[in-house]
Amino acid sequence: MERRISGHTQLYGLIGSPVGHSGSPAMYNYSFEKLGIDAAYLAFEVPLEKTEDAVNALRNLHAGGFNVTMPCKTAVARLVDRLSPAAELVGACNTVVFEEDGTMTGHITDGTGFLRNLKEHGVDIEGKKVVLLGTGGAATAIAVQAALDGVSEIAIFNRKDEFYANGEETVEKIKNAVPGIRKVYIDDLGDTEALKQAVSGSDILINATRAGMSPLEDVLPVPAEFLHKDLAVADVVYNPRETLLLKKAKEAGCRAVVGGIGMLLWQGAAAFELFMGKEMPAQEVMEKFFK
Repeated sequence: MERRISGHTQLYGLIGSPVGHSGSPAMYNYSFEKLGIDAAYLAFEVPLEKTEDAVNALRNLHAGGFNVTMPCKTAVARLVDRLSPAAELVGACNTVVFEEDGTMTGHITDGTGFLRNLKEHGVDIEGKKVVLLGTGGAATAIAVQAALDGVSEIAIFNRKDEFYANGEETVEKIKNAVPGIRKVYIDDLGDTEALKQAVSGSDILINATRAGMSPLEDVLPVPAEFLHKDLAVADVVYNPRETLLLKKAKEAGCRAVVGGIGMLLWQGAAAFELFMGKEMPAQEVMEKFFK
């Protein structure tokens, strides 16, 4: 990389904590090099209490933009000058673009990336009924983007824990912001009969809980007998690449089975396009970093 750094090289980066494990620098710098873009991408370890300092520093350094990971996503959303419709509904952002006038626009590409991953596997969400498991950050971004992109119904299921209220808030936000959606509600994941009924009448089942990832590799977020051949099943979990849910979906003959690794690629690709105004060489990035 040092051979292409110049006095005109544009800075992009990632802020949050921890960031040492992030694959973003490799993915973005590879794309810059492939496309002949004079830019460099670095990861910066930034604790929550230093978020504003980091944002001001990037603004003063005339960075082109930056990505945001936990725990800074909500704090950054309060610091930018404007938010995209999805980021405003979610109340968080993972991508910030510095505009020509120096102002900042915050975006959230998690939902965009997840839905693009579905599309790449032949699953279209427009007019479809979706069951979404979970109420965390990824689940919220997916629910909001699905509503904005024309899904007909969203049934959110979560345990009645401390995060349940977040799901209730998401439901109300979607109802107010997307009046065209036919139905959106939240129910208790512990209500097996309600879950069974929702899954049986749905087109797409999305797991956005921790079920399936370490140390919950042997946990199924829904009973296997609820899965049916007309259902597309998708997971946010990407390690392991094939979760127990995806294995059971294949055994049930579900029409599509989609792992979470593609979400990482496509949310990054969406941010890249916001930064550069051109598409990331996604297929090459996939082959190099996600196989």
